[in-house]
Amino acid sequence: MSQHGYKQFCPLAMAAEVLCTRWTMVLMRELIAGSTRFNDIRRGVPKMSPTLLSQRLKSLDEAGIVERKPVPTERGVFEYHLTQAGRDLRDVVIAMGMWGQKWVESSLSLKNLDPSLLMWDMRRNLNPKPLPDRRTVIQFVYHDLPSTKRDWWLVIEPAGEVDLCWADPGFEVDLYVSTDLKTMTAIWMGVTDVSAEQEKFEFSGSREMSSTIQNWLGLSPFAVQEKLVS
Repeated sequence: MSQHGYKQFCPLAMAAEVLCTRWTMVLMRELIAGSTRFNDIRRGVPKMSPTLLSQRLKSLDEAGIVERKPVPTERGVFEYHLTQAGRDLRDVVIAMGMWGQKWVESSLSLKNLDPSLLMWDMRRNLNPKPLPDRRTVIQFVYHDLPSTKRDWWLVIEPAGEVDLCWADPGFEVDLYVSTDLKTMTAIWMGVTDVSAEQEKFEFSGSREMSSTIQNWLGLSPFAVQEKLVS
């Protein structure tokens, strides 16, 4: 992928030429998490330009890590699927994330706040089992953000599908959750939990849902790793 590279026969050096360009491992995180369409992948890397994303996907395709496939039922629409080589990177990506969770200072991570990325990850990892067996709507209100970024809706369907909305979807809201973005991000990362930060939350709506929020709230897959630096 690189015109220059390390010029070493070492397999690690050759792998680094493919994987250690800017954004590539973060992009791999999105692909391994299950995103296949360009716009969905972009939602997981919102600060990556569409042009660079296209370039990285093309490079991964050329390297045999992803395969670009047309969607038979939608003309002109393509999806990006991991090949066996791409799927074999799952443990590498998880190991890097676990290392970061364990050794990178939380204060550094919590400087990079992004409500769209946080909500996209929460939507992807939400556990619908503790929620009512019907369409459920949860509105998150980040009171420290401007009005254009303050309100987010998660719509959970009975089959378990979870949609994220930037605009009011028009359904009755079952639970309103109001807090600040840094607190919710720290909880999602596993740095703290809802009970420890209860004074920073305001709930309105279903008491049952608010009392079980830690059970259904979508956390980072790396939150299980014990953090050794704060």
